[in-house]
Amino acid sequence: MDYAMKLENVTKHYSGFSLDHVNIELPAGCIMGFVGENGAGKSTTIKLILDLVHKEEGRIYLFGKNQKEALSLMKENIGVVMDECCFPENLNVSNVNTFMKRIYKTWDADKFQQMIQKYELPQKKAIKDFSKGMKMKLSIACALAHDTKLLLLDEATSGLDPVVRDEILDTFLEFIQDETHSIFMSSHILSDLEKVCDYICFIHKGKIVFSESKDELLEKYGVLKCSEAELRDIPKSAIKGVRKNRFGVEALVLRERIRGNYVIDRAGIEDIMLFYIKEGR
Repeated sequence: MDYAMKLENVTKHYSGFSLDHVNIELPAGCIMGFVGENGAGKSTTIKLILDLVHKEEGRIYLFGKNQKEALSLMKENIGVVMDECCFPENLNVSNVNTFMKRIYKTWDADKFQQMIQKYELPQKKAIKDFSKGMKMKLSIACALAHDTKLLLLDEATSGLDPVVRDEILDTFLEFIQDETHSIFMSSHILSDLEKVCDYICFIHKGKIVFSESKDELLEKYGVLKCSEAELRDIPKSAIKGVRKNRFGVEALVLRERIRGNYVIDRAGIEDIMLFYIKEGR
């Protein structure tokens, strides 16, 4: 299998926080959702991938090459969108087009204009007068208007209304139709990730809890609803987290290890994440 990105035992220490031997594999042609609570290490991981901060241990590979070699040779192939628009706010769309032509050898002005028209962004209006959604659309148009094969997104859809988010997700799905294209996206909006992702990677307190196929993950886990007495009959190896309520208990369980006539509901990505975090506390 070809990988767009691999992290092997990547480690970074800060005062009060450590990113601890992180391992991630993003297959080419796929979208991976990167989830975790605030402060879990998502933004630090993305900064390490981009060599904006320096790792202390481990190896990072992009397109099968060592990270530093790949970043120097393949900046044309990597698109990055952070949670804030990074362009000077006195510029307009036409200025941005001129500016980006000088940065990327593979800049495609026609493709950029097509995306600007698709997103209905004004050409002459200053970026400072754009809404948050318009600024994010501009950032995404810029990230995809050169020879991008790997798109890195750090909370790019946060704070956007559902209509704008849906439009942006459609853009991601169109981008990934080319099997050489891949996306690594961190987001707190887990329903978005369930819509578009092939893989989910969950980081908690600087450690990877799991990195698995989304479909297998959703098939593997369920939410069991029962009494406390019934829960005691469930094998402990099947239980990954428990929360009590006034009607009894809910437990995140491995479906295949449950025997008997129990009510087991579908577990979404949010359920799985919250149960793991609660259990860890």
